[in-house]
Amino acid sequence: MDVALRALNRFGLGARRGERQRISDPRGWLKAQLDGGVPSLRAGDIPSPGAIGDAVRGLRMPGQRDEQERREARRHLVELSTGEARTALEARISSDRPFVERLVAFWSNHLCVSSGSKILVAPLAGSYERDVIRPHVLGRFEDMVLASAKHPAMLAYLDNFQSIGPSSPGARIGQRNNGAKRGLNENYARELLELHTLGVNGGYSQTDVQELARVLTGWTIDGIGGPGARAPQGNQPRRGNGANGRARPEPGSAIGFTFREALHEPGTKTVLTERYKEDGLAEGEDAIRALCRHPSTAKFVATKLATHFISDDPPAAAIDRLARAFRSSDGDLKIVARTLIEEPDAWREDARKFRTPQDWFIAVMRAFGANEVNPNAPVVLRQLRQPLWSPPSPKGFGDAMQEWADPDSLLNRGELARTISRQPAVAAVDPRSLLDVVDVPTGNPLHSLIADASIPAPERVALAIAGPAFQWR
Repeated sequence: MDVALRALNRFGLGARRGERQRISDPRGWLKAQLDGGVPSLRAGDIPSPGAIGDAVRGLRMPGQRDEQERREARRHLVELSTGEARTALEARISSDRPFVERLVAFWSNHLCVSSGSKILVAPLAGSYERDVIRPHVLGRFEDMVLASAKHPAMLAYLDNFQSIGPSSPGARIGQRNNGAKRGLNENYARELLELHTLGVNGGYSQTDVQELARVLTGWTIDGIGGPGARAPQGNQPRRGNGANGRARPEPGSAIGFTFREALHEPGTKTVLTERYKEDGLAEGEDAIRALCRHPSTAKFVATKLATHFISDDPPAAAIDRLARAFRSSDGDLKIVARTLIEEPDAWREDARKFRTPQDWFIAVMRAFGANEVNPNAPVVLRQLRQPLWSPPSPKGFGDAMQEWADPDSLLNRGELARTISRQPAVAAVDPRSLLDVVDVPTGNPLHSLIADASIPAPERVALAIAGPAFQWR
């Protein structure tokens, strides 16, 4: 096994040609990437908070616009989402700290939102990864989860912005005014327990789900109107208010998190035997921090990390070591990442991980030295069945070989490899140089195939990136 290639491909996002010769200390190279803060994104295609707010409001008011305005809103949404996706992909493809970028992708998938299942999430998904995951990827786990809970993308994706305490003043007023009985939505509370912290076998009950949902009532989105949004008071002008008296946000204004006391369920709640006295926003913050510090969370998170960085069926001892690092550091993700680097099982020759479509595509781009992606890159990932920020469920995209090594998926990679091999920039690449980015032992038939000048160069390039060796990291 080439240890430098293991660092580049397993921990990183794919080796560049000539890169492994420059890495004399693979573990030291990885550790050095954890210093210096989190890499920033290029500013070019990052939309302003006001532009994101307008895109979200454009989706929520279709009945108040004519057809031309609706078409313009959809066009703006596509442009915004595509630009955000390209920026994120280019960060992974061009990064000189690919281990950190892999961690960004991992945690973004762990605390995932999906623009594929909720159109309202589409203009928010890029901001979610940029403002929730990236700043905390080398920080504390509980800070990342709290930021996730308060971001409009998560509030919309798992419906918490619509959750109202059944006994809250807001619920009583709503029922009195229009007879509609709106109440508790348990979606986010359930996924927070099952997928973000404790895990499905983490020791919680349905009662805990309901109580946690009550704790989190009043956590909603500011800047889009909705339940609990107040109209201007006193002598302020009412221009810009809807017919129902709710304040209508001004164009160009940002959206964000807000806590609305009027929607919050009163009284004491109990989650996992811990009692939370009525304390507004602080109730939810305390509950989330407690969940993140629970022993079951350490085990659940360690198992996911080990599965991603070691194998589909990681050794129990490796999981235990990662869980201990998580617990002893109070969820310090930088310390956990260092523990991953030192984990012996991650460097075993027989520990293999199959590349997901996103992994494969990014590794191909890095192998050819790309720093930018084609505008249709998000479409390509959709064809490969792993579009950016669009997992099929709140569980995120799967990580196991059996989920991605089916015949259709491999055929898609093969067809795309042939398309890539015909690109002018790729045509100038010596196919033999691609042997520098895959760990292929001497005597493997790939060596002779890639060197066979009787085979057209584009076909040899396609063989290199679509063949078995390139499917593993």
